[in-house]
Amino acid sequence: MEAVFLTFVFVLAIFLGFELISKVPSTLHTPLMSGSNAISGITMIGAIATLKGDHHAFAIVLGTLAVVFATINVVGGYAVTNRMLEMFKKKEQGGAK
Repeated sequence: MEAVFLTFVFVLAIFLGFELISKVPSTLHTPLMSGSNAISGITMIGAIATLKGDHHAFAIVLGTLAVVFATINVVGGYAVTNRMLEMFKKKEQGGAK
């Protein structure tokens, strides 16, 4: 029964996430991206804290993978956010003086 309930919650989260993301206007994408990067940072801290205790080898491998993937998500997210913010800066006028 518990596996069925967890699967239902997972599928519901997929549909809800898809509906929310598809309705976000492009002007709000950058602030939402920064917020999701903060959440991934929290995930990374939780994964590091989990690795601190005594665990089996499988748990250590999963925790290490969680740290690696969360780090990739944070770094990539901030790179995309920075690139999007660069698009809104005014360009200097080039040419002869």
